[in-house]
Amino acid sequence: MFWIIAIVLCVLWLLGLITSYTFGGLIHILLVIAVILIIVNLVRRR
Repeated sequence: MFWIIAIVLCVLWLLGLITSYTFGGLIHILLVIAVILIIVNLVRRR
């Protein structure tokens, strides 16, 4: 579940960068959330 959310957030962030349609800091917040979810998922597996 975390992987799906993280992938969706990364895709939305990349779309924001490619189309130059950004919501200000929102796109970067999505990236940070995605990275945090990936790290949390990796830590929980160990």
